[in-house]
Amino acid sequence: MVVVALRWLLVVLLLAAFNTKALVRDWPHLKPRLGFLFAMGALGFASFNALFYIAAHHTTAVNMGIIQGMMPALVLAGAWLAYRTPARKLQWVGAAVTLAGVAVVASAGEAERLLRLRFNTGDLLVVLAVVLYAGYTVGLRRRPESTALGLFTVLAASAFLASLPMVAAEAWLGEFQAPTLQGWVVIALVALLPSFLAQVLFIIAVEIIGPGRAGIFVNLVPVFAAIIAVAYLGEDFHLHHGLALALVLGGIWLAERGVGDSTSTQRGR
Repeated sequence: MVVVALRWLLVVLLLAAFNTKALVRDWPHLKPRLGFLFAMGALGFASFNALFYIAAHHTTAVNMGIIQGMMPALVLAGAWLAYRTPARKLQWVGAAVTLAGVAVVASAGEAERLLRLRFNTGDLLVVLAVVLYAGYTVGLRRRPESTALGLFTVLAASAFLASLPMVAAEAWLGEFQAPTLQGWVVIALVALLPSFLAQVLFIIAVEIIGPGRAGIFVNLVPVFAAIIAVAYLGEDFHLHHGLALALVLGGIWLAERGVGDSTSTQRGR
């Protein structure tokens, strides 16, 4: 939880240093929606991160990456429920195929485990985290009229504030650990790349092509996660991981073929 808090604190400081004027300009549009934006930052950023970090104690990085393949299906469903955003049949088929990949990795390729719903605790935590981030992605459609950086500043500050009770709980449980030098390097990289750069680009992407299509590209996370986990962490790559990745990539391909001209109908929403 210390990592969750410090990563968002560094992002807020970075944004404050280079984005103060934009935030002041956007503030009249952001202020009336602070409650909504706090919930977005608390659930989509802080809680999502916290669940992922806890899950890492109970499952592998390969599993964590591949299970995120269920996010596009959740985003498509959420966008339809919230806004009646249309999706073509191939998009739904592609999302279903990615869910099949999630089922394969969660069951470790064992049909019996899947039938008995004997999921790894860490896998279930990742599923819950993905549900939260899918809700955040759908919620971006209701973002105030502001710049991406102005919006992100409020979301990051909300994530930092929401993480403070988590740090307090961690300390109360006797699990608090101050970062080492290596820890600070990791936190700085996490703050700069996935916390800052990736999130700003994702907000812009949702604004341009809509949450449904943007969510599909999250399925590339399993590919990168599997490669890095095997190459850097030395984790084992099993046949069921390969099958799951094939299903995830196949789902992306099908969903993108199903977008067609509907991209223009989502643009700007």
